[in-house]
Amino acid sequence: MLTLSVSAQRGVSLAYIDSEYILENVPEYQEATAQLNEKADKWKNEIQAQLLTVEQKRKDLSNEKALLTAELIKEREEDITFEENEILDYQQKRFGPNGDLFIQKRQLMQPVQDQIFAAVQTIVAARKYQLVLDKANGGMLYVANSLDISDQVLRSITRTSKRTQAQSKSERKAAEKEDIVPEVNLELEARQKVLEEKKAERESAIETARQKKLAAREAKVKAAADRRQKILDDREKAKQERSGAEPESTESAAKSTATKTEGETKTRAELIEENRLKKLKEREERKKALEAKRQKILEDRQKAKDSLNKN
Repeated sequence: MLTLSVSAQRGVSLAYIDSEYILENVPEYQEATAQLNEKADKWKNEIQAQLLTVEQKRKDLSNEKALLTAELIKEREEDITFEENEILDYQQKRFGPNGDLFIQKRQLMQPVQDQIFAAVQTIVAARKYQLVLDKANGGMLYVANSLDISDQVLRSITRTSKRTQAQSKSERKAAEKEDIVPEVNLELEARQKVLEEKKAERESAIETARQKKLAAREAKVKAAADRRQKILDDREKAKQERSGAEPESTESAAKSTATKTEGETKTRAELIEENRLKKLKEREERKKALEAKRQKILEDRQKAKDSLNKN
């Protein structure tokens, strides 16, 4: 301020503008700001709804834990965590330091700032001002109202806007249909592509791990069945040796078992075999139930993916 005072005493012509006042009185800027705020509210509502959905899934899983296996619980927890991270990534994409809101605000401000600068340049050339300050940037303790040229800048912008308006009705309608602030940019598209690739890689890894677990489980079941069969064969062989007869093969033993009369008491080996078959049947039923639950999880995940892509 001391420098400005000295400069004024030397005959330097000064003026200032209030860019906030100018922006508040530019209809195009106010309309675009309202549209941008509407978009921001829409994004906030989408994020809130998705977070509520994830929270409900957590509650459902907590209620169903007693009915699920540890493996299925872990898989569902991973799915919920992945969905939550996707929502946070989407929130960062919209409201982050380099998100859509910041970029579109900058795109919204730039044309009006250019208009203000062009209007100031015109007035400076006409009035021979040597220094023009902006009150909105601070640092001005006191300046006389007579030095305020904000209204002149605003009138210049208004005249320029009227000259550049569409002349025909069809052009005005086309302009109204266009988005004031573009939605798409290359940075956002690249970020979305990386997110989708990560999601696909994770789903592939989960499916591969699941197939490995199923294969290992089948191998254990087969090995257990082989061990049980060997025990039965060894018992039958020992029994035949004790009776002094030739050991019967598994097929012969099965045939002799089939020829027993209905009233004859079952042997221990037959009871063991029946119990084994019963357990195998129960295991198969549990396997089918797990497969049905897994299929439902995949379908829910696909629906969530389609919903995100649609949004």
